[in-house]
Amino acid sequence: MKKNVAYDKSGKPFPQLMGIIGILLAIALLVARINFVAVVNVAYMCIIAALTIIGAIFCKKVYKWFIIGYCAPAISIFLYFLIWGADAGFGAFSTGKTGWSSADNPLFAGEGSFLTRLGGGLILLLPCIVAVILLVVVAKKNFKKVGLHKFLTSVLSLVLAGTTVLYVLTMNLRAQPNVERLWDGHDDYLDGVDKVKKGSPNVLFILMDDMGYGDTSLNGAIYDTPNMDRIGEEGLNFDNFYSSYSVCSPARFALMTGRYPFRGYADNVIYPTYDTFSPFAQTRIFNSIEMGNNCDGMLGDEITLAEIFKNAGYNTGAFGKWHLGDYGEYLPTNQGFDYFYGSHHVNDMAPFYHVREEAGEFEIVHGVEELRDENGKKDQRQLSEWIHEEINDWVTDKVTNSDEPFFAYYATPWPHAPIFVGDDFNGETGMGAYADCVTEFDYYLGELFNTLETLGVMDDTIIVFTSDNGPALEGSVGGHRGGKYLAYEGGQKVPFMIRWGNNNNLWKKGETRNQTATLVDIMPTLVELCGITGENGTKTNYIPFDRDIDGVSMVELLKNDTVIHTKEHPILHMKREKLMAVQYTTSTADVLSREEYANYTYPVLTDNEYITFKYFKRIQNDNSAFFDKFRKNWLHILTDDRGENLNRSSVYPTIAEEMRAQMDEIMKNFKEDRRGKSEEYYNK
Repeated sequence: MKKNVAYDKSGKPFPQLMGIIGILLAIALLVARINFVAVVNVAYMCIIAALTIIGAIFCKKVYKWFIIGYCAPAISIFLYFLIWGADAGFGAFSTGKTGWSSADNPLFAGEGSFLTRLGGGLILLLPCIVAVILLVVVAKKNFKKVGLHKFLTSVLSLVLAGTTVLYVLTMNLRAQPNVERLWDGHDDYLDGVDKVKKGSPNVLFILMDDMGYGDTSLNGAIYDTPNMDRIGEEGLNFDNFYSSYSVCSPARFALMTGRYPFRGYADNVIYPTYDTFSPFAQTRIFNSIEMGNNCDGMLGDEITLAEIFKNAGYNTGAFGKWHLGDYGEYLPTNQGFDYFYGSHHVNDMAPFYHVREEAGEFEIVHGVEELRDENGKKDQRQLSEWIHEEINDWVTDKVTNSDEPFFAYYATPWPHAPIFVGDDFNGETGMGAYADCVTEFDYYLGELFNTLETLGVMDDTIIVFTSDNGPALEGSVGGHRGGKYLAYEGGQKVPFMIRWGNNNNLWKKGETRNQTATLVDIMPTLVELCGITGENGTKTNYIPFDRDIDGVSMVELLKNDTVIHTKEHPILHMKREKLMAVQYTTSTADVLSREEYANYTYPVLTDNEYITFKYFKRIQNDNSAFFDKFRKNWLHILTDDRGENLNRSSVYPTIAEEMRAQMDEIMKNFKEDRRGKSEEYYNK
């Protein structure tokens, strides 16, 4: 005789084990307070839902311990985001539509309260709750019609699985950063910044996206970039400048803070925190996997260049690509910028849109639909023109209607793939979209320079040009090894030029600088060049005092090509929370003074006053045919081997060993004090 599907209360080993695992995962989430554990918990809910289907259909049982194993993670996730959530808890319902305003939609923009998180969490979880209750009620009820009972329990187990998948797609994944915060020092430092004197220089910082060292004609490009070149020809061009990371978001963090991204849990690409249902809201989940301790961008307690300039009395504006977070404390206008126009994300992510943002509130002015063609494919041909119009108008307004100087951050999304070119420039070079795209940006850069000339502030403006990392699919690394996302030279050596017409004879125009510098050096350099002081003029070159600043001022290098990255202040090449290489410059006299190298007559030592060492402890081969091979204990002398072709560890073994030990010590110190806080300040 056929039997009803039973509600099994017994403690059979496998269901009981799965229930206990669910309870342990639930506890782990509330103890660890890490978004990734929430992702593991919701994945476990999916597994239990699948097992429930198997039990109901094939074993004709709904196991109590499966229900416990499902409910425990669900309750834990609900409580976690209720207590430690970073927004209203309404999940992945925000989309990039034209006219969408964060001011009009506060529940989708990082605001909210305990009550809104309570309501949002219940709404999102409600289908799962209803499905579980109905399944248990039906399983416990003894139906006369056995077929109907089996049908209902089978259907309800399938509904449970479906509602669980729906919850994965919609659940909130924004949580408060579970890190040590540095708000006290952040506020104390900024409160101490003095207003700059009248006549202080403006700053225009131009950051390319995935542009290689050899992608300006001044550095050997086979197409013309006359306006980029003008910066170096009328200022300085650097032969050995490095990004501080070989991928977008971490490099931007380094630029903005003067600190290596490990300090701020920003070692990986930052993804949008919300998305539509397609495909599987993956960009929301990526941050939980990639970023540490719930950080969804550059933490608000980091002290940024924009905050320093704003507190010093500058008008501050950012234009183009942000890529350091898209809600709450991570927004550019909550990080020191008065105004932002552009995208919070990179152009190959979804959703992609353009916003205007002030005071932490933004309006989407070009939504995802507008940035698609008639076939529904991405269409970003107008981005260069739109961004140029915004920065051009903003600079004109600030120069014309304000007595304060400006700090403009011009972060173009180009030539990052997928590459789009405005109609007027398509086919301009005959070399393809990459060269056309760079040429189009160069044209608009020239138009901006014309505006500065017309306004009479060209020579009163410090203009800096560089890139966030080396090229990916196209572009020139200028003969160096590797490319984007690798710690080799091609991934981090980038073009760098600086122009300041009224530079008080700090340098002569048209010169080249050969010594090394990197993006973390920008903060202390601009602070010194702009004469920013603190605490009523008692502190000069006023940089943050409550935390480690990894950068070194480049001013002496700008003046005299002085070595600034010595063994005591090396350049670090990092990737995904690991130190891949350490690099510094030393005098050849110092090398030859060592007993073991005293008799060396190698040209690199006899023909140069200084040489630059770079050491890899272990790095993956960049030859895809041998992707499983690693280079270990590799020492390069970049002075005569820019391509990192020769391993000199056998020739200079003690130097290789010292650099290996230095790498270990640096990572040890990083891990012991991740945020790099000043013990003197925080223990006073």
